[in-house]
Amino acid sequence: MKVLIVGANGHTGRLIIEYMASHTEDHPYAMIRDEAQEKELMEWGAVEVIVTDLEKKIDHEITKGMDAIIFAAGSGSHTGPDKTIAVDQEGAKKIIDSAKENQISHFVMLSSMGADEPQGPLEHYLSAKKEADDYLINSGLTYTIVRPGHLTHEPSTGKVTIAEKLDIVDEHQIPREDVAHILVACLHTKNTQNKIMEVISGEKDIEQALEMI
Repeated sequence: MKVLIVGANGHTGRLIIEYMASHTEDHPYAMIRDEAQEKELMEWGAVEVIVTDLEKKIDHEITKGMDAIIFAAGSGSHTGPDKTIAVDQEGAKKIIDSAKENQISHFVMLSSMGADEPQGPLEHYLSAKKEADDYLINSGLTYTIVRPGHLTHEPSTGKVTIAEKLDIVDEHQIPREDVAHILVACLHTKNTQNKIMEVISGEKDIEQALEMI
């Protein structure tokens, strides 16, 4: 498949490209804002780089010819509300609209645990994620929404817990490498279509956990 990775230069975006290039026969296309990042993204495994700024008008041609999209762009949980809304919320909506225009077969969204009930110090961030998630759900596209716990830079364990809603109280973590693996695996696991999944580190292999969702 030809897969557009939106937010390809982010920490998770790069890991998505690396995992896809080394573990699948899919072709990762990297969408980035700064063309100066092109050489490095190609070295990570991107077959082509597409330069587009999510905060500006989006040309629907950028998703034309793609089979799937993984949206991993984000302003970061510690940015102000304006930036978060521009990227995580409105930027996501623009890509969703483009995907609809070009009848993309599967749209995988990297969201965040807590986006179902935004509250606390990250309420503005979670609210933007929720609005983007809801927009995708109502778009008519085949979707998968992945809501991880706190993302870390620890090495992959390949072991996770996945459910549509996890019954947990304390903050739980998951390595970005495992999240990247999950996002790519969702493209090849029919059972994940049109579902929202919360994910944290756990005991099951990723593919096994996805099959059981």
